Amino acid sequence: MELKVDHKSPIPLHRQVEGLLRSLIEIPEFKNGAFLPQEVELAKRLGVSRNTVRQAANKLHNEGLIVRKKGVGTKVASNSITTNLGEWHSFTQEMNSKGIPFKNLKLNVEWVLVDEVVANFLNVDISTKILKLSRLKGSDKPLVYFESYFQPRIGLTGNEDFQRPLYEILEEDYHSVPAVSKEKIKAGKAGKFAKILEIDANEPILIRERFVSDPGDRPLEYNIGYYRNDRFTYSIEIRR
Repeated sequence: MELKVDHKSPIPLHRQVEGLLRSLIEIPEFKNGAFLPQEVELAKRLGVSRNTVRQAANKLHNEGLIVRKKGVGTKVASNSITTNLGEWHSFTQEMNSKGIPFKNLKLNVEWVLVDEVVANFLNVDISTKILKLSRLKGSDKPLVYFESYFQPRIGLTGNEDFQRPLYEILEEDYHSVPAVSKEKIKAGKAGKFAKILEIDANEPILIRERFVSDPGDRPLEYNIGYYRNDRFTYSIEIRR
């Protein structure tokens, strides 16, 4: 791969370098563990400042695509999936948009009683049984375990084909459009979810709660996901 930038282009240099780095990390040599060129070396070859290279590399690092070790070098992050704050739609659709094939490794549907947090959000009595959908998703290994609870108003029966993208079912079959997602994100230990995620009980995981409503701000779904920390990165981009 030829490493060069166009110094006469209106595209900022750091954006051009970012594009080069994104192409580099797709090369089998680097995917298999080889170190990426050092910042100083890359800056000299491209005729740009080291800060320009660092700015571009920081973008990939913040997205979880590369990992740095001081005094050692920079490598492609192994088995890491990145999602963005703005991408709150169906997980299957989110992964498909990135060209990542994911599937349901396990799926279970049942009617259950819920705790106060879920009942309050769905605006139901705590004695009301709610449809619960549990899904373990991944490819070669588990990545995330989801639990979804649905507002009875939607009309789900539990007999739906949940191999389809969830929000496609809500929208196309039940005319319930997910329009607003409020999220809470925190770290925790795998604990009782360790076995299903195939990790140690003391390993850290990302816990992501979603409170999904329709355009009228009426509750549709309470969703909680337990993500393997070693295979998932959550990125946030803020602009002024």
